[in-house]
Amino acid sequence: MARSNIFEATVEHFLAPIMPFMKDEAVSEIMINSASEIYIERDGGLVKTDATFEDEAALRAAVNNVLQYTGKRVNDNNPLIDSRLPDGSRVHVVLPPLSRTGTCMTIRKFSKIAFDSKRLVELGSWTPQAMDYLRVCVLAEKNILVAGGTSSGKTCLLNVLSEFIPHQQRIVTIEDSAELELQQSHLISLEGRPADRWGKGEVTIADLFRSSLRLRPDRIVIGEVRGGEALDMIQAMTSGHAGSMSTLHANTAIDALNRLETLAMMSHVELPLHALRSQIASAIDVVVQVTRFSDGRRGLTEIAEVLPLDNDGHYQVQMMFQYAVDEKASGSLKPCGKKSSFANEPKIKAIYNDAGEAKSCFDG
Repeated sequence: MARSNIFEATVEHFLAPIMPFMKDEAVSEIMINSASEIYIERDGGLVKTDATFEDEAALRAAVNNVLQYTGKRVNDNNPLIDSRLPDGSRVHVVLPPLSRTGTCMTIRKFSKIAFDSKRLVELGSWTPQAMDYLRVCVLAEKNILVAGGTSSGKTCLLNVLSEFIPHQQRIVTIEDSAELELQQSHLISLEGRPADRWGKGEVTIADLFRSSLRLRPDRIVIGEVRGGEALDMIQAMTSGHAGSMSTLHANTAIDALNRLETLAMMSHVELPLHALRSQIASAIDVVVQVTRFSDGRRGLTEIAEVLPLDNDGHYQVQMMFQYAVDEKASGSLKPCGKKSSFANEPKIKAIYNDAGEAKSCFDG
């Protein structure tokens, strides 16, 4: 029996109190606040359940069983951990006393529905014109940053955007805990590793990123940039590794650039602020903002092109698409009527002249 099959057989025993929610396709997230308090997110809303674990020991046993799949361990010296289940569901664990209510575990379920670009149009998450615009940007090897809040659909959108990458290209993905499900065949997936019980063996995102540059990638995709590795990514984007993509937490396109700046400053390398901002403005071509609405829907609310810094050294963006609400209080992603700053680039012209796509965005 395969290792994953053995694990799946044991997980049903240890996670028996929440297995009905694991199998319920309407449930997207399971939040175990303690052995006696379990919430779920169903159809975009939070619901408190009657499910409970027998006691704290039973919950800790379930946590340890879940972590076995990725070879990770959680203990007093390592009380915060990210992991995943065989189906790709994301797991995060916090131990007491950091969690004052007891052992806390959140499972963000892996969607069984295969989202692709056309499916997002059907759901109203983006429009055909926005899809064509981003498709041309991906084909033209523009560096794209997907920004949004927690559970806004950043990883899902990154998976969908990867659909547009030519299949003959070599992609390297880098993640703390593997979640990306890219659709290309030539794919190298790298995953970070925490330190062992003796504090040794840690492999960070920055370590993996530097390694990826030696793996001859055509594209580098970072699941989420969250620390000093941001500077490595920025420098790689400006030195020949075009067409890279990543996600981060931010509320607007400008906020995303400012946050990327802050993360880059966490690196051990010290750069003058103007030099760092210039590199960021040069590295990032497009920022895509995704949002989770109050009714649980997820969709794009901004697509912006990053322009050179202004005379005062501040970031500038040109909004290409923006979410707007009409008289009937119905919102949708609307084009802003701007001519793309990439419109005159030979590669862009070759793509949309051959395919006839997204012309209105690039012709003004």
